[in-house]
Amino acid sequence: MNFNNLNNVYFIGIGGIGMSAIARYFVANGMHVAGYDKTPTDITNSLEDLGVEIHFEDNIEKVSSLFLNPENTLVVYTPAIPKGHSEFDYFKANNFNVLKRSSVLGEITKQTICLAVAGTHGKTTTTSILGHLLNECNAPVTAFLGGISENYNSNLIINGTDVTVVEADEFDRSFLTLSPDLACITSMDADHLDIYGNAEELVKTFKDFSECIKPNGKLFVKNGLPLKGITYGIEDDSDYCAQNISIENGCYRFDVKTPTGIQKDFKFSLPGRHNLSNAIIAVAMAAEYGCSYNELSKALESYKGVKRRFTYQIKTEDLVFIDDYAHHPEEINAVHQAVREMYPDKKVLAIFQPHLFSRTKDFVDGFAESLSKFDEILLLDIYPARELPMEGVTSKWLLEKIVNSRKKLIQKSEIINEIQKSDAQIVLTIGAGDIGAEVKHIKEAFYVKD
Repeated sequence: MNFNNLNNVYFIGIGGIGMSAIARYFVANGMHVAGYDKTPTDITNSLEDLGVEIHFEDNIEKVSSLFLNPENTLVVYTPAIPKGHSEFDYFKANNFNVLKRSSVLGEITKQTICLAVAGTHGKTTTTSILGHLLNECNAPVTAFLGGISENYNSNLIINGTDVTVVEADEFDRSFLTLSPDLACITSMDADHLDIYGNAEELVKTFKDFSECIKPNGKLFVKNGLPLKGITYGIEDDSDYCAQNISIENGCYRFDVKTPTGIQKDFKFSLPGRHNLSNAIIAVAMAAEYGCSYNELSKALESYKGVKRRFTYQIKTEDLVFIDDYAHHPEEINAVHQAVREMYPDKKVLAIFQPHLFSRTKDFVDGFAESLSKFDEILLLDIYPARELPMEGVTSKWLLEKIVNSRKKLIQKSEIINEIQKSDAQIVLTIGAGDIGAEVKHIKEAFYVKD
């Protein structure tokens, strides 16, 4: 598909993090962009600030006539829209070019040098580090991020269109539409079993993704995964790995072992070994693309992170409040490791909102085990997202499995009161649902000006 012939792009579900990044891309390329979403958010507000017309009622009469010509309008939709969506049905019935978000991303990657980041955990952080590194090295890059970068306050980094950095999302196998030149796989832990049925099928699909790489392309894999490729890791025998790691003022300092020698004295400010691992693969891919290690060292030091990925909201002597998007047992384990490494002697209160009934059902024992490690746990009801309730799958069921004397099931309205009652010096909010909307209220309640 030649996007140069397009004038108008209409998005169904424009407020999604991945959808809005592509919307921004088309705006940056001079096209007319509009869309529908269910509710206004900070993301839709920021798109409207760019001149994007958005409405919040599923009604074709709300769509500007500019976007009702099938000859020059592309319609992009998210798989999260419900069946029977009237605007979607109208565009399909009237022979518009209607493409899933992943297919549009796939078309963009075919026409560019593409660096793709796959894996059940770490995609968004790794993609944003890689996009930042290439941008700082002045590569002509567009990076589509699955989160809001702290450096750019956006989910799109744009410094040219010859190179793309994308998240390769395994949800509904959408990453099989991509055509990367360089790709990495950070992890293949079981997830999305509502789509895949079992872990073996998920692993097979990652192998299928590795075969989407363009001829003469390269695959990077986390050391230990059952795939052949350039390996990366931490203090191991990988092709690229972090060595001589120390922590200074809450930052990692380390050397990078590469296939051609040791590169010394890198600094990285995101806590947690999982984030250090994400930094290593981003450096490796940027180096293989052609960036110099000297530039990469400077660029990595200036990286600030992604919103809701171990984001410090309050950081004082008396209270540290951190917010994180973790929604899988392995991700919660990573958050726990990071917080214990940075604050070994302090009590930690974790407030967790499970995301999806199916994920809670599939991993209930893993969630119970990972949550039991904190000093105190407050559990919210399950955030349903796209799902209907499942009999017996509740937060109460999960709570009963958690082995910890300081555990409690609460409503969102009780969060601030419960934090006030706790003697924990570290407070964590964890989850991928609407717990993120509570963060500003918690911050306001406990923030003390210096």
